[in-house]
Amino acid sequence: MLGGAGYSIFPESALAYLGVDMGIQGEGEVAFPALLSWIERGKEGPAPPGVYLATRPPTPRACGADLDALPLPDPSLWLHSELATARIPVQSRRGCPLDCIYCSTSIIEGRLVRQRSPAAVVRWLKDLWQCGFREFYFVDNTFNIPLEYAKELCRQIIAAELGLDWWAIIYPKWVDPELVELMARAGCTQVSLGFESGSEPVLRQLNKQFNCAEVAAIAAMFRDAGVKRNGFLLLGAPGETRDSVEESLAFADGLHLDALKVTVGLRIYPQTPLARVAVAEGLISPADDLLFPRFYLTPTLSDWLPAHIAERDSQQPTA
Repeated sequence: MLGGAGYSIFPESALAYLGVDMGIQGEGEVAFPALLSWIERGKEGPAPPGVYLATRPPTPRACGADLDALPLPDPSLWLHSELATARIPVQSRRGCPLDCIYCSTSIIEGRLVRQRSPAAVVRWLKDLWQCGFREFYFVDNTFNIPLEYAKELCRQIIAAELGLDWWAIIYPKWVDPELVELMARAGCTQVSLGFESGSEPVLRQLNKQFNCAEVAAIAAMFRDAGVKRNGFLLLGAPGETRDSVEESLAFADGLHLDALKVTVGLRIYPQTPLARVAVAEGLISPADDLLFPRFYLTPTLSDWLPAHIAERDSQQPTA
């Protein structure tokens, strides 16, 4: 039986490659018990939604609209895992409607943003706190979307007075001073800013909904609130040039971030706009299932960009 985020991106090819009997694409909390019942009934009728079988056509997947109806992990389970000494992952919402050209989130979680109630999240955090955990990582792809939900979640964490230390991922738009203040008061000590480029034309190619001025303003708000900021650049996207690369690097340097990760090339995932671009440009075949990683790198930069970033990294001071 296969499942999880990686499987959900490549359900048919992963099933065939591993020679496994069945797998579930998407959320398994409802589908897996339904699958067990279906097997007990002798596999009568269609398989539950999201189930892939080696011997039958797949069934359309379904995403549960009410996350509060789905269980959260028993806090005691973390005590006996490798995460006992690490930050505990917290997922308060699922789904993303933003359509960045390279992203697989909507394939994994759907486009509809669904949230657990803030009260349910805080109850779970309290249970974990009672087990001795204090450090957490909100793995939601966009902690600040929806904005009002993020604010109310922070308010309830503040009211619980748990003294937590947590990190989050921020989409650098739809952030205001109130949210930043609430996050800092609730215990957020570090954010990841996924701005990916410092070039306006490349941001448009990536289908980002923000501009460089918004990124700079949001980064400054978190800096002023005492929250550490990590940044990310994805270089080599469609439309990238040497000038846009230098522009992005200069922009990122000007933010004076606490850390910056630079990636050369964008992994191509199936059913994404980037995959369609790569097919149109002849970089991949329409029949390529992409289970084995393929990356998009603007052909005119394929030799220069990796060498340029390697040289830049060699000149950076080491910690």
